[in-house]
Amino acid sequence: MKLLVTGATGKFGTKVVDKLLETVPASQLAVSVRKPEKAEGFRARGVEVRHGDFDYPETLDSAFAGIDRLLIISADGDNETRIRQHGNAVTAAEHAGVKFIAYTSLANIRESKLSLAEVHRFTEEAILKTGIPYTFLRNNWYLENEIASIQGVLAGAPWVTSAGKGKVGWATQQDYAEVAAAILSGKGHENTIYELCGKPLTQEELASAVGDVLGKEVIVQQVDDSTYSDIMRGVGVPEFVIPILVEIQKSIREGSLNLESNDLEKVLGRPTTPIKEALTQIVNGITQNK
Repeated sequence: MKLLVTGATGKFGTKVVDKLLETVPASQLAVSVRKPEKAEGFRARGVEVRHGDFDYPETLDSAFAGIDRLLIISADGDNETRIRQHGNAVTAAEHAGVKFIAYTSLANIRESKLSLAEVHRFTEEAILKTGIPYTFLRNNWYLENEIASIQGVLAGAPWVTSAGKGKVGWATQQDYAEVAAAILSGKGHENTIYELCGKPLTQEELASAVGDVLGKEVIVQQVDDSTYSDIMRGVGVPEFVIPILVEIQKSIREGSLNLESNDLEKVLGRPTTPIKEALTQIVNGITQNK
């Protein structure tokens, strides 16, 4: 049985591989990466490193050859680029005779107002068309996505949001990565969709938890989308990123990430990492890297 993880040198992929190596012999594990030289650490641990670039299908044909179970970690980039890349990966998996595909999708994609949901709807449908057994890991929001806001609070700024009372099912990258590892190496998950999330919280509830960790009151500044754009611009966020951030805030406000599900805990076999414990880890990471 040979397992392969794409995008394995990214933050999420690295966590998945590290978790897999706790239970899977390194000889049964391969990674597909755009720059093999960045995966030397995995090679040193006995993992097979293969060159696979979603932009070059011919590299994927060889990267996926002989693979039984494949984890496709969604790529970065604009929607058009990601749709093309994911299509290449799914086609290559079909050509290679892969027997199972796990894919890191997005929460609630059928109703989601987020534009990036289009990428995940396309990819899920492409996988379904192959007839290959699958698991769709519909991840909610990474708690690590809020690091910039936490850094702002540490610097004395308020928690700025235009998400209103919208709730988000934040969980740690580590929790999501452990689920991905369990699905790829486990059994009984075929043709299943998991809606993965932590307990849904509002911005005020998350900011309050941040305040508890820091031992200080965190002021939440609720603004409209236009003001949010101006504030992001004022703190130096690149212009092309601002519409994306505004769209995320708007989508949260409209409920796209407000989902109740125990799938994450069910697959983990334990409770999700408590929000204050997770925030403490993030704060410690920020302060240690200063």
